[in-house]
Amino acid sequence: MELSALAVFALSLMVMAAIPGPGIAAIVARVLAHGREGAMAFCLGVALGDVIWLGFAVAGLAVVAKTFGVAFLVIKYLGAAYLLYLAWKMWTASGDSGLGGVPRPRSARPFQLVMGGLAVTMGNPKVMVFYLALLPNIIALETVTMIGYVELSLVTLAVLALVLGAYCVLADRARRLISSPRAVRLLNRFAGSVMAGAAVAVATR
Repeated sequence: MELSALAVFALSLMVMAAIPGPGIAAIVARVLAHGREGAMAFCLGVALGDVIWLGFAVAGLAVVAKTFGVAFLVIKYLGAAYLLYLAWKMWTASGDSGLGGVPRPRSARPFQLVMGGLAVTMGNPKVMVFYLALLPNIIALETVTMIGYVELSLVTLAVLALVLGAYCVLADRARRLISSPRAVRLLNRFAGSVMAGAAVAVATR
């Protein structure tokens, strides 16, 4: 694809990704509650979801709506249910602190985190609107070849790595300012509330 088209896509995606939505809320809430551990896997799942939505957009909206409509609905509610599960875990988390007052992160399998991030993105209304409604006005999708899709996918991963990485760093720095068990409990409950709000946004839009 032409560099100008890739640049326009990258800028548009960066603006969309930087605007807080259910996906950003889920990432920030997780980092606030658990730190950086698992954040990369969760963000990878979020980014893969974008790549999949991009592929659906390139394949054609009619085909997507007809073939995957029910699947999208199922994934949407699975993503919302996963967020509610995370919200409950955060709300009920202990306020006990580890070294330096930072709560001990809980172990989680990378595959589970990737699938969780993927489910969140697949059910994220903001992502759906961008790829299925706004993107066709930015790029002539009917002209995108397989190589063009690969190029767009690489740009997508690069942009999301930058934006999501920035959110993770900021959330982790904020988390490290918390020291007392009471403050940790309040932070966990705040993060749980944010996560629950993200779940509601995914399920109701």
